[in-house]
Amino acid sequence: MIRVLLADDEHLIRGAVAALLGLEPDLEVVAEVGRGDEVAAAVAAHDPDVAVLDIEMPGADGLAVAEDLAASGARCAVCILTSFGRPGYLRRAMAAGVRGFVAKDAPTQELAAAIRKVHGGGRYLDADLAAGAMAAGDNPLSEREREVLRLTGTGAETARIAALLHLSEGTVRNYLSTAMAKLGAPTRVAAARAAHDMGWI
Repeated sequence: MIRVLLADDEHLIRGAVAALLGLEPDLEVVAEVGRGDEVAAAVAAHDPDVAVLDIEMPGADGLAVAEDLAASGARCAVCILTSFGRPGYLRRAMAAGVRGFVAKDAPTQELAAAIRKVHGGGRYLDADLAAGAMAAGDNPLSEREREVLRLTGTGAETARIAALLHLSEGTVRNYLSTAMAKLGAPTRVAAARAAHDMGWI
């Protein structure tokens, strides 16, 4: 029996997925959580074989949770279930050791197959998501540019960003200008939005 943990903040979706997976003879949902920051405790308490994580959750997003699980040495395999096909998400997930990446609109049989495959040590990547990631190419932004855009996306002004990152305001403006040029964005807000939509921040 493969023990599964489900983490998704949408109660209806989580309940439906749990019910459908429960019909599979070799799968058992042993825990369900609705927040990213509840996953580590649930993994410790229930020792699942596979953790199925949504990306967008309160507390911590699924990719950050996957990175934390990998860093802590958790034995469970991780499968991301998402409606967001952003190329940067797939690359970040792979870097965090995620073995499965399944679209939320996939049939239950596909998710069950992905769970079995990652539990067996294999990888399962949704073909459309993988193709999109390959077509998008590598993230062109430097780490500092990502930090500046991430803060811009929260509404922080140049002076605030400079203070938080211990940079001069001129340096922050230079990073923003470079990022805007790389992304072909007319404004800093548009650049932050574009980088977010690609999953790069």
